[in-house]
Amino acid sequence: MDTLYVLSQLVNGLKLGSVYAMVAIGYSIVYGILRLINFAHGDIMTVAVYTILSLVTIFGLPLWMSIGASVVMAVVVGLIAERTAYRPLRAAGEETTLVSSLAVSIFLQNLMMMIFSPQRKAFHLPENLTFLHNFNGIRLSTMNIITFIAVIVILVILTFVIKRTRVGMAMRACSDNMDASRLMGININHVVVIAFIIGSSLAALSGLMLAGEYKTIDPMMGFVPGLKAFCAAVLGGIGSLGGAVLGGFVLGVAEMLFAGLMPTEITPYRDAFVFVVLILVLMVRPNGILGSREGGRS
Repeated sequence: MDTLYVLSQLVNGLKLGSVYAMVAIGYSIVYGILRLINFAHGDIMTVAVYTILSLVTIFGLPLWMSIGASVVMAVVVGLIAERTAYRPLRAAGEETTLVSSLAVSIFLQNLMMMIFSPQRKAFHLPENLTFLHNFNGIRLSTMNIITFIAVIVILVILTFVIKRTRVGMAMRACSDNMDASRLMGININHVVVIAFIIGSSLAALSGLMLAGEYKTIDPMMGFVPGLKAFCAAVLGGIGSLGGAVLGGFVLGVAEMLFAGLMPTEITPYRDAFVFVVLILVLMVRPNGILGSREGGRS
């Protein structure tokens, strides 16, 4: 088999994995504090992308301004969901909040269908972001390069914040024991709000990258990538930021190698292959690749 073709598939996997990684970071931050699997995370990504499309096509705003507004919109939607659907159920147990997050996800999907219709819409980035750079036969767009760099920069910044700042120490305390943190004077709601702000902002940015890659959007576009990003977070060790990034890259590469190297008759089943990879890894590493052996099973 052509070596260049295999390398191209590896790079395509890293491109896709970087988007999964960014979404998975948001999952990990929220889960690390609340033990909440927020299945609405991918749909917040969809809301942000539709916000960009509407502001650019209807109101004629420049892309950079529309991206900023989409981040604000994603944060607002995430905070409304936290305040109305998650906070009242915080003491009810993980199963209850899980069902609540599924309800929020379905609500957002149907709301997008009612407002924008279920049909796909074209989504095109400016030419300076889609310009293809050729590296010895391997082609990367400017947006792909920005995505790679953004994931690493975000990982470094968030790692510093969590390990070296007062807010980060409060997050780690809440992750270890929320009741003890409350007794020590930590404002739990404040910490949770910060986690949702970070997670929703990352969802908006990853939605832009995903839509720019596929050039179309629809109201359901965030659900499957959101599930895959959750798998990436679990695969890497949910609650671990480095694990989320590693899991995203592993799943992205595995998915693209499966799609590119397997017979064309079975490539439509690459989504199922992602979950098979997750099961196989968790059979060997129940807490994820970088998960703590002392922690609960992923």
